[in-house]
Amino acid sequence: MASDETPPKAASPHAGHRERLRVRFLKAGSDALADHELIELLLFGAIPRVDTKPIAKRLIETFGSYEEALAAPAERLRAVPGVSDAAVALIKTVEAAAVRLAKKQVHKKPLISSWSALLDYCKANIARAPVEQFRVLLLDRKNRLIDDALMAEGTIDHTPVYPREIVKRALETGASSIILVHNHPSGDPTPSRADIDMTKAIAAAAKPLGVTVHDHLVIGRAGHASFRELGLL
Repeated sequence: MASDETPPKAASPHAGHRERLRVRFLKAGSDALADHELIELLLFGAIPRVDTKPIAKRLIETFGSYEEALAAPAERLRAVPGVSDAAVALIKTVEAAAVRLAKKQVHKKPLISSWSALLDYCKANIARAPVEQFRVLLLDRKNRLIDDALMAEGTIDHTPVYPREIVKRALETGASSIILVHNHPSGDPTPSRADIDMTKAIAAAAKPLGVTVHDHLVIGRAGHASFRELGLL
């Protein structure tokens, strides 16, 4: 006689590994995991019942690190074998959460005295962008962030910037000072001659209208450059 009982589902052969990785992460933190293991842990939520270790390793081989994988464009992530749309969505959600958290650390704080938090925010936001972005941080009289305005987006090595548009934005928002920020997709944050000339033009246009340019930060994968620290402003 056939039994009416439904046989229990077989446990996933990867369940034990997943649980061990989760426990190690929760007990010892992210420093206890290699880059591919962090990616693997992340993929658990998007790719069930599949061994995600080979996929995670392919992502690291393709992009070089955990951070670079998070920042990779969605279309490049999809091109990696085994990466589903759900995995892409989860990876980009984690990246967005990291940027939002970094922004919260600088919001409504005097940025001049919260410099490390400001740099963390700028790096999270644009250090790995594939093309140049030129942003202006607009500050009130207490040097608190009013807005982070994307003023221009260009190619891999050039962004058209118009001083009058930057000054106009500062006046529209009631900003008393600004911090200029742009990225170098090449990774090298060394200011170019064009960067220096453009910064001087913006400072000259802003000064008569009572808007101070505190600094110009160039952000790259290899670090950052501050015009103020370099004596260029």
